[in-house]
Amino acid sequence: MPTVHSSPYLQMDNPAIMSLLRPTPGEKHRKSSSGGLLRMFKLFPMLTSGCKMVALLGRPKKPLLKDSATIGTIFGYRKGRVCLAIQDDPHCVPMFVIELPMLTSLLQKEMASDIVRIALESETKTHKKKLLEEFVWAVYCNGRKVGYSIRRKQLSDDELHVMQLLRGVSMGAGVLPSPNDKETVTSDGELTYMRARFEKVVGSKDSEALYMINPDGAAGPELSIFFVRAR
Repeated sequence: MPTVHSSPYLQMDNPAIMSLLRPTPGEKHRKSSSGGLLRMFKLFPMLTSGCKMVALLGRPKKPLLKDSATIGTIFGYRKGRVCLAIQDDPHCVPMFVIELPMLTSLLQKEMASDIVRIALESETKTHKKKLLEEFVWAVYCNGRKVGYSIRRKQLSDDELHVMQLLRGVSMGAGVLPSPNDKETVTSDGELTYMRARFEKVVGSKDSEALYMINPDGAAGPELSIFFVRAR
């Protein structure tokens, strides 16, 4: 697997992605705005089971925030691959789940740049499906191709476990108990997650973008996710 750490501007020249890109704040501003969920996710090596956001929130039965924002969850065992789940409602089954071809630890290193752009490109040209219904995706992280992934038709046991634990959480980051023994640490390391609200921007039937809404009110997106289909 190639090294992922790279510039957020590298190879982001796809016209569909370029049309969805938002201006990036200046270097000085970025340094002052990195105190949200992205920074917490970068600190996972320092977190312990005492930092379980779900336990602190008490697993409310209703979402903490009610609006039209999309919910995005990035999760995975520290020694395993990272998964991405997208929901319109935290109570509903995700409309899009995919295991990205990169380790959770590598994604955490990539977040050292304070700006992370994940792009998923479908090479399908039939256009018979909605964009997020496509199955095979080429995955890029900060402009560098990291491999291919296939969208899940059904959630795995681990993915269903995470969605059930976070069903009432709109945003947060921390460590979850593993699904089998309910303990925090397994042979694959801790099961970590970051869950946030995203603003959805539709460029066309072949391009969409999700921009993370910073909980601290800082300007400029920390995490952006792009979906593009070949024309």
